[in-house]
Amino acid sequence: MNMPVQKKHAPATLRNREPILAVLKDCLPPHGTILEIASGSGQHASYFIEYLPGNYWQPSDPDSKSRNSISAWWWEVQLNNILPPLDINTRDSTWSIETIKLPQPVTSIVCINMIHISPWESTVGLMEGAARILPKDGILYLYGPYKKDGIHTAPSNELFDIKLRDQNPDWGIRNLNDVKDLAQGNGLIFIKTVEMPANNLSVIFKKTD
Repeated sequence: MNMPVQKKHAPATLRNREPILAVLKDCLPPHGTILEIASGSGQHASYFIEYLPGNYWQPSDPDSKSRNSISAWWWEVQLNNILPPLDINTRDSTWSIETIKLPQPVTSIVCINMIHISPWESTVGLMEGAARILPKDGILYLYGPYKKDGIHTAPSNELFDIKLRDQNPDWGIRNLNDVKDLAQGNGLIFIKTVEMPANNLSVIFKKTD
């Protein structure tokens, strides 16, 4: 029986997946479950986990069509260490992953291109959830465009920010210092940023206790 074709395609994934994978392989624990927040199409999940054989990858998305797409991408690769997608909205006080049994405990959380296309409350919820779920020394990995000291890092990012805010006034490229402060307030210490293609950043935090 063939899986119905429900795959979504995110063109940026093909451009950024290899640089992101290089950072993930360097910063994530070699074992445990990697929880991906806002997995979108599911292309990242089906690509990354092939190169992280010691881990399980737990995709999630609050959008049902995205979860269908994640399942369709999994059907194409059929790797045993990708778990069925969960319905997780970071603004919820409890996430579904907190109530299920996993093959390995969560040791890291990955969130790619969510913070600038969601309300700030979603980032608040992400940090609160990471504080609840991650163990000591667990890693939170973020990817996307950020302002540094309140200033855009490129003219293209400034134009992108205007476009986002025109679409939804609650969206927009965030100031990295605000994200760091929020993380620190939830027991997540800033480790480093890594410059990425197309004026994006990888931002890495670690749970302190």
